Amino acid sequence: MRMLVSFAALFLSVVLLQLSSGGVGPLDALSGLALNFSTTQIGLLGSAHFLGFFAGCWWSPRLMGSIGHTRAFAVLTALGTLGIMGHVLTDNPYIWAIMRIAQGLCIAGCYTVIEAWLQAKVTNENRGRAMGTYRITDMLASLVAQLMISVLEPAHYVSYTLLAMLCCAAILPLTLSRASQPETPAAPRLRPRLAYVSSPLAVAGVLVAALSSASFRMVGPLYGTGVGLQTSDIALFLAAFVAGGALSQYPIGWLADRYDRRNVLIWLSIAAIGSCAFTATATNLSTAGVMLTAAVFGLTTFPIFSVSAAHAHDFASNEDRVELSAALMFWYACGAIAAPWLASTLIETYGPPALFIMIALGHGALVVFGLIRGRARPGVTERTPYVYAPRTSFVVGRLMSRFRDRPDKGNKTQ
Repeated sequence: MRMLVSFAALFLSVVLLQLSSGGVGPLDALSGLALNFSTTQIGLLGSAHFLGFFAGCWWSPRLMGSIGHTRAFAVLTALGTLGIMGHVLTDNPYIWAIMRIAQGLCIAGCYTVIEAWLQAKVTNENRGRAMGTYRITDMLASLVAQLMISVLEPAHYVSYTLLAMLCCAAILPLTLSRASQPETPAAPRLRPRLAYVSSPLAVAGVLVAALSSASFRMVGPLYGTGVGLQTSDIALFLAAFVAGGALSQYPIGWLADRYDRRNVLIWLSIAAIGSCAFTATATNLSTAGVMLTAAVFGLTTFPIFSVSAAHAHDFASNEDRVELSAALMFWYACGAIAAPWLASTLIETYGPPALFIMIALGHGALVVFGLIRGRARPGVTERTPYVYAPRTSFVVGRLMSRFRDRPDKGNKTQ
């Protein structure tokens, strides 16, 4: 209980950030439809968000080093609030894309500050409980954010003002906390090649995870409206995806700790292909049927990033873990920047089912590559523990590394 109280300000800031950022993406998609944006322009908004996210991951550790945690958090939430409020001043999709860059930068930067603060405050005795609470808080807030879409009117100033207020409010718990500001950690070196050297399959896995998750979160509402869902139904549609992903973490983690992780990735992708094929070809599904397909899609695709990260860490030394986590996040961000724009372009050309056809093709490529990598080198005999890896910042690896560290601190054979 004492641990929860000590981190309450950080966790409350996480909730408020998730409620604001998690609502902006689907609201922008629905607002774009109401304002007659093209499908490609709506996809561009999602890509712009992840471009800002990538910039925020890189810039925020340096900002913390210059002005400290609290001031950096204030600057970043101000940028996010401006990015949301700017939507009500114009209906130009390209200006909205610039605003989404600011919002993406805010989210990545704020999570960097929060996770650096957590890393400085947790101890070996409370690390597991603190991180479990953090991940549950983040996941539940994301779920509620999707449900908020049912009460937010698209292209309306009240909706964006509410989300901007939530983003602005995120600054209050952290800045009013009496806890002393921790020392600023050194920013991890960004070595994208480290992830490929550790595991080419892990790099492919996080790229496919980005293709699945980023395109669905940012462009999924276009599919939903295309198959006849109402706004309130789209909220449940997106929430079902998040809920399916949350429910899958424990059973998939259990499997990934007991069997070759390459096989787990392959079978997850095969299941994802089946889910995508059914969703793309099924006609006249009931609303409940559409929700079920979204939940199954989340169940089969959401854990792929964490399984890929665990597989990469199997071949890394303890000293490389922080930089390896940052490298995996780099590849995820690259895939997430491209995925919404590509998905929206395909939907505009071939219709809503093209979203799931694109994702199925990505998973098909992952299956083939997984089989090739299975022949290239033997699996490991000693696995690092499976850890649900949040895709929030480049410094999250600092929080996760001790869950994976080996007592002997030795290197694995590459």
